[in-house]
Amino acid sequence: MPVYVAGHKSPDTDAICAAIAYAHLKKKRGMDAVAVRLGDLNPETEFVLNKFGIPVPELMTDATGKKFIIVDHSETTQSPDNMDKGEIVEIVDHHKLGDLTTPNPIFFLSMPVGCTCTVVKKLYDYLGIEIPKEIAGIMLSAILSDTVMFKSVTTTDEDKERAKELAEIAGIADIEAYAMEMFKAKSAVAGKTPRELIFRDFKDYVMSGKKVGAAQLEVVDLSLLADIKDDLYEELKKVKEEGRHSVFLMLTDIMKEATELLVVTDEPSVVEKAFGIPLEGKSVWLEKVMSRKKQLVPPLEKAFAEI
Repeated sequence: MPVYVAGHKSPDTDAICAAIAYAHLKKKRGMDAVAVRLGDLNPETEFVLNKFGIPVPELMTDATGKKFIIVDHSETTQSPDNMDKGEIVEIVDHHKLGDLTTPNPIFFLSMPVGCTCTVVKKLYDYLGIEIPKEIAGIMLSAILSDTVMFKSVTTTDEDKERAKELAEIAGIADIEAYAMEMFKAKSAVAGKTPRELIFRDFKDYVMSGKKVGAAQLEVVDLSLLADIKDDLYEELKKVKEEGRHSVFLMLTDIMKEATELLVVTDEPSVVEKAFGIPLEGKSVWLEKVMSRKKQLVPPLEKAFAEI
């Protein structure tokens, strides 16, 4: 029986590349492991897989009767549908501990680094398994994406060192130049609906009993979004009405290293509690905020606990 390796819903580059890289490692260890995805690829991930000649993993959203290795999350809201009717056999992550549970002991490895592929690289090293050039390339890409070329506060020395090693294997001489190629692909918004852009990188959380959506759209220049910002906000309202208390959309300017946060919520005061800035209108400007994991979700969770 195959074991499916899956990242989270609305997958980003790390969710896809960590699944592929870890499935390859498990195959080398004798497991019938198959990388799958829980949603459509974003433009950056498409660029990465095309560059290194890696096939797109099969779409699989229902866990019923299947065994899974979960990577890049440990949250029920982000896992395959009907996960309670399947079986989790491993989790490899770099986020806070979520609410996934298992009836049996499992291998669970979560490290405070900027990217799941950093963790996977350490496992390759620990087990003495050689990394093929194309696998090294997608793992490097995931680290550059998740750490925003080492600009994010989530970045650690581990991420930088593992990225350097992977670049050597992949034959990437200029990491910064390659990262800019990725970010240009990530910034592609033409021809996409507001909903597609919102769900390009979207995660649901439960904060003090309230369902909260948090999305992020990263571009090299926020001017690329100027003409569609109002449409994004109107679509956020619809997303909220689908059973969510609040929805937040990070419009992150990679070069300015800052975020305009679009907000639709029943509790506007939560924004000031979280960030010290009152919500006046549709958004707030957050200097030096680039990470959903460290700079958006933790202060929001604390704020929701106080309302």
